[in-house]
Amino acid sequence: MPAPIAVSCGEPAGIGLDIIEKAWNVLKGDMSFFLIGDPAHLPGTVPCKVIAAPTEAAGVMPFALPVLAQDFATPRVPGVPDAAHAKHIITAIRRGTDLAMSGAACAICTLPIHKKALKDGADFPYPGHTEFLAHLGRVDNVVMMLASDQLRVVPATIHIPLADVPAALTPDLLRDTIRITAKGLCTQFGIADPRLAVAGLNPHAGEGGAMGLEDARIIAPVINELQAQGYDLTGPLPADTMFHAAARARYDAAICAYHDQALIPIKTLDFDRGVNVTLGLPFIRTSPDHGTAFDIAGQGIANPSSTIEALRMAWRMACAA
Repeated sequence: MPAPIAVSCGEPAGIGLDIIEKAWNVLKGDMSFFLIGDPAHLPGTVPCKVIAAPTEAAGVMPFALPVLAQDFATPRVPGVPDAAHAKHIITAIRRGTDLAMSGAACAICTLPIHKKALKDGADFPYPGHTEFLAHLGRVDNVVMMLASDQLRVVPATIHIPLADVPAALTPDLLRDTIRITAKGLCTQFGIADPRLAVAGLNPHAGEGGAMGLEDARIIAPVINELQAQGYDLTGPLPADTMFHAAARARYDAAICAYHDQALIPIKTLDFDRGVNVTLGLPFIRTSPDHGTAFDIAGQGIANPSSTIEALRMAWRMACAA
């Protein structure tokens, strides 16, 4: 049995605490995890028990949600983020990461944060969770993968304007993205010889230069180089024919040029069960593929499916490692 999964509480005003209780109710007989957060913030729809150390989580898990207490300055008000919570949210992420890096936790699953609240309350200098975790893990390059049972996708460029993508999609970036993805599939997903499909940037992958030159000048040479090194790659492929069922059966993950090229197909195929996985870290990290949803926080109606799948995926990855 792996060590338990550490779950950082994320933004208390959002739906994270609502759905972790629902996730415990579904998964309490299947795995072990614990929440790092303020027990007073929990909605109280299920029993919880404060633990002194992660080693206690497995014994508590069958009858209560284990909580490694992280005291916050003020109460939770669903739907209303409080800047006073920011430093405590960041501390919870740090604690979870430290536990995952030490082996006391087998992985960290991060519940959604609200970046503006962290910036307003603690001058948080990172664009999001991923960059902060890379800093904590002391690595320069990481890859964001969105994964479900039907599809795994990796955007090479992420949260930048579409107009900036061609300049950002450099050979070095694409090369690193492919290498990190292949290694992660091997070491964390147990796929010995991962097959990667690489999408073109332009319609029809440039159609021989008629619809853009980036595919031939940037993407194809990197693919050829890495194929010569033994990577199982196909591409650049027209993105509009990469995601039907027969095409998906031919690869283990798709490397995409930009954010929407990757996220539209997975959210269309499996909106509620997509999981955010960060590859390239020295520990396992998963997260639900949604935000804080302030508009429904505290109402008991938030769908826990993505968090349940994020926990299941982290557990499977830990068992495969």
